Amino acid sequence: MFSTAFLDLPALQGASGTVTLPGSKSISNRVLLLSALCQGTTIVHDLLDSDDTRVMLAALGQLGCGLDVQGTTVTITGLGGALKHHDAIEFFMGNAGTAMRPLTAALAVLGGDFTLKGVPRMHERPIGDLVDALRLLGCSIDYLGNDGFPPLHIGKPALKVDAPIQVRGDVSSQFLTALLMALPLVAKTQDIVIDVVGELISKPYIDITLNLLARYGIAVKRDGWQRFTIPQGCSYQSPGTIHVEADASSASYFIALGAIAEGSGIRIQGVGADSIQGDIRFMDAAAQMGAKITSGPNWLEINRGAWPLKGITLDCNHIPDAAMTLAVMALYADGPTTLRNIASWRVKETDRIVAMATECRKLGATVEEGPDWITVHPLLKDGWKAASIHTYDDHRVAMCFSLAAFNADQVPVRIEDPKCVAKTFPDYFEALFSVSHANSQDIPVICIDGPTASGKGTLASRVAQTLGYHYLDSGALYRVTAYAALKAGLSLEANDEASIADLARTLPVHFEGDTVWLGQEDVSNAIRTEQAGMNASKVSVLPTVRTALVALQHNFQRLPGLLADGRDMGTVIFPDAPLKVFLTASAAQRAERRHKQLISKGISTTLDSLRADLEARDARDSSRSVAPLKAAQDAYQLDNSSLSIEASVDQVLTWWQAKQPF
Repeated sequence: MFSTAFLDLPALQGASGTVTLPGSKSISNRVLLLSALCQGTTIVHDLLDSDDTRVMLAALGQLGCGLDVQGTTVTITGLGGALKHHDAIEFFMGNAGTAMRPLTAALAVLGGDFTLKGVPRMHERPIGDLVDALRLLGCSIDYLGNDGFPPLHIGKPALKVDAPIQVRGDVSSQFLTALLMALPLVAKTQDIVIDVVGELISKPYIDITLNLLARYGIAVKRDGWQRFTIPQGCSYQSPGTIHVEADASSASYFIALGAIAEGSGIRIQGVGADSIQGDIRFMDAAAQMGAKITSGPNWLEINRGAWPLKGITLDCNHIPDAAMTLAVMALYADGPTTLRNIASWRVKETDRIVAMATECRKLGATVEEGPDWITVHPLLKDGWKAASIHTYDDHRVAMCFSLAAFNADQVPVRIEDPKCVAKTFPDYFEALFSVSHANSQDIPVICIDGPTASGKGTLASRVAQTLGYHYLDSGALYRVTAYAALKAGLSLEANDEASIADLARTLPVHFEGDTVWLGQEDVSNAIRTEQAGMNASKVSVLPTVRTALVALQHNFQRLPGLLADGRDMGTVIFPDAPLKVFLTASAAQRAERRHKQLISKGISTTLDSLRADLEARDARDSSRSVAPLKAAQDAYQLDNSSLSIEASVDQVLTWWQAKQPF
């Protein structure tokens, strides 16, 4: 997951490949709560690992559920409808509506001494209609802040279920879902009837709830969308094992990607047209706009069809979350697109109508909006603007606007706070980059060259971490090559040059900060010995090996960008890099740094000998016949003799920001 302050998406050209989606948030949190309410053990497979599900798991743990989490498989020992802990418990629900609303209802009918709160935005999301319905049922619920909104305090109820329970359906379907999941706990001696007041929005989400209730032994009778009857004497029964479908809402971004991007198409694994999730019907809307879609059991394939896409007018009540993706697809259409019946957007993680309108306008689009609708006009070539997209701590805003990077004018897009996607799809951007293509000149490279012990590795890895870019320690490549060659039984001599070069071309090496990985092996310490340095010198004089490693270094230029450090990154390997830095420090300062480093490792040495060695090495590196150490003509000079690493990082970032269009 990218946890940077922002993520810059370079201009993207096309996309093709396969994406496996994480589990559905809506299904995951329902299944967790239903499993907790059962007697016995339920094994849940393919559970979404996200902020929202972690919130629910934490709450269930507080209530005394047995939880064994092994990756995406969770074994839950249920409570059997009776709480083990019910006194003075405070629950933090983050911004997870799929956890807050159902848990509120379940705790209210079971009773106790509970406080439920969340992030500031959660305290702006309405819950009054659910509270009103629960109070009519005899539940004890008090507001701890503004009436109609969390945080809440829940006490012990005096339940009365003889009359139908009324709940509004035109604000959030989660209110009805919460009641449907909680009331089987108290349907002991008579049927319990729920009447929906007003039009029920987001009906497909209620379908998900009813489908899952049936899996847990609760057969709710539905009369249209206005009356729901929970049968007398019903009780939760564990299905034993249950699999969570992949998230259909998350599929919308890759369905849109296949419709927008040139390429051989996108295959989505984990969800198909027969999904129980209403948002799968996004595929119908995408097809109206021109996407070519085929489907099978648990998979979809999407290709670009009509181009430009077709502007449409659509009632989006049935796909409220996924419909946001249509607003960005509209930028690629042949005419305006109007999305109607989306009032629920205004009470989600943010006011999504305002958010989508504001950010589309930043890109250059004309947008009109109303209480429950939005119209987005397309952007023609030469009309796109590079924009920094504010994401409002809303995962769907971030994922939607990533699709703007495929624009006709090849301008980049900045996504602020990319980590907000952790709510439902922590690895979204990694998945996007795995199937996206860009021209090599559009994938940014920052080169940091400099002499030995100048601190270029530390600086480069810190800048890479800040920007979310890949990192290349070119000096380590020769050491890793020598290490891998010896491990493969090769000599570091000319007679094995061809074999070493073959090995180097596909060397499975990657860098994570100060850690160097060769496949699954951490070789950081093994390649930093004196002997490893001597071995690196042996392979570096083999011309075929050098050629192979140049190609390998070019392969590190991957989305979203690269930080490369070494001695010839800006002069030989990436001469067209948009930012080159030549890092220097006095020999005395470098010797002092190296001295501290060696002493900390228990290696005895002197400052004078280290300084002499560094000066001699500088002279050798500067006079090499192949790729001598020197600053590129357009490199920024940075003397860090008296600078902290933080100050050096800030300077490089300042130079980089000055080159951005945002």
